[in-house]
Amino acid sequence: MADLKSTFLKVYSVLKSELLQDPAFEFTDASRQWVERMLDYNVPGGKLNRGLSVIDSYRLLKEGKELTEDEIFLASVLGWCIEWLQAYFLVLDDIMDNSVTRRGQPCWFRVPKVGMIAVNDGVLLRNHIPRMLKNHFKGKPYYVDLLDLFNEVEFQTASGQMIDLITTIEGEKDLSKYALSLHRRIVQYKTAYYSFYLPVACALVMAGEDLEKHTAVKDILVQMGVYFQVQDDYLDCFGDPETIGKVGTDIEDFKCSWLVVRALELCNEDQKKLLHEAYGKPDPENVAKVKAIYKDLDLQGVFAEYESQSYAKLNASIEAQPSKAIQAVLKSFLGKIYKRQK
Repeated sequence: MADLKSTFLKVYSVLKSELLQDPAFEFTDASRQWVERMLDYNVPGGKLNRGLSVIDSYRLLKEGKELTEDEIFLASVLGWCIEWLQAYFLVLDDIMDNSVTRRGQPCWFRVPKVGMIAVNDGVLLRNHIPRMLKNHFKGKPYYVDLLDLFNEVEFQTASGQMIDLITTIEGEKDLSKYALSLHRRIVQYKTAYYSFYLPVACALVMAGEDLEKHTAVKDILVQMGVYFQVQDDYLDCFGDPETIGKVGTDIEDFKCSWLVVRALELCNEDQKKLLHEAYGKPDPENVAKVKAIYKDLDLQGVFAEYESQSYAKLNASIEAQPSKAIQAVLKSFLGKIYKRQK
């Protein structure tokens, strides 16, 4: 895996230098330095799970056949396109949420002299994706399918972000809007398509598969994305900050979290009144009140049951897939997230 990661990071350097010499724009030294610093700050700093899983998935689809250097390179390019997409979303998300840190460093717009230039940097990151696809896939029979795929997933993600944002408009905080159906919609569009479906879809397209014939695979991966986000919501409140690398703030931020949605379903009238009063307030006393209700309702037990049921259901859906190679891809994804602690 470490070996795969270092190969993957080498491809980042190749892609970066191509973008910094793009013939469509005459760079000055200052503009080239700006873009290089912006890329290094925002693109390769995460866990790279989404990008690496394109290569993993493609390898599994090839059923143990040794991949050529060219295949590894092209799968890596698609992986990096997803990491670029992620960077673009995060740079702009952080501005919208007025966040302070990301991946253990100040958000890009908080860096001295960056500020709102970060908005245009986000636009640039998004525009790098079709440049990379053109450079490396233009001659391929599936080139248009890749463009369509990235465009569609970007649209779904931006639309999911919109539902999330309009649900938490300041001054219109209303817990009674929060339901499992809304939680699912936000998660499906904002997270599941680009984080779970897109890496596998890239591998399928590269392997010559028609995505239209794999809607069941898409459904399973979206389900997995929802399960992943429920784990995230759970860990935000009950996880160990040392392990997950951040202190959860979903309660303070009035997030449409799975925990608050389930609490609203399970609580009595007194608890409901308390939740309405305390949820979304930044002070520790109110946060503690919400957490006390979660404990009283045994949401840890409710989550444990949800986790085992989701796992069983996902496994059954995967086993029903006719292709053993596709089963292997899906099982590899599920194995990485089941009972995770971070």
